[in-house]
Amino acid sequence: MRKRYEELETDDGKVVRYRRHDNGGGLVAMTASVDPTAFVAETAWVDPGAQIGGGAHLGAHVWVEPDAVIGPHARLGTHVHVGRGAVLGAGTRLATRVTVGDGAQVVDRTRVPAEATIPPAAHITPATSHTLAA
Repeated sequence: MRKRYEELETDDGKVVRYRRHDNGGGLVAMTASVDPTAFVAETAWVDPGAQIGGGAHLGAHVWVEPDAVIGPHARLGTHVHVGRGAVLGAGTRLATRVTVGDGAQVVDRTRVPAEATIPPAAHITPATSHTLAA
């Protein structure tokens, strides 16, 4: 049987408490907001201040950093890293091993290919997503 809560000490000595999300079992910081209809895979982490919209799906080994926003019905593949303060719009699709830089914005219904790297503070639209380098 797995523990319901986990605690992690950050580099600056703060202790952050995480709870298991009812839908998937992933770890969600107590100060994060995750809609009950979102799926958070057991090996996914959602950090403090992050917001996950209804119907979103976070795959295995996804890490959502503090204050990031994942819109409703977004789908994040496996091994995705969403940087601090990044915003993914509604219906966004990120394939496997995508890295989203701090403060980047991906507009609604944009598809991002596997192994793409979105630079910090970038603004990605459906028209520009195919230009992302791995």
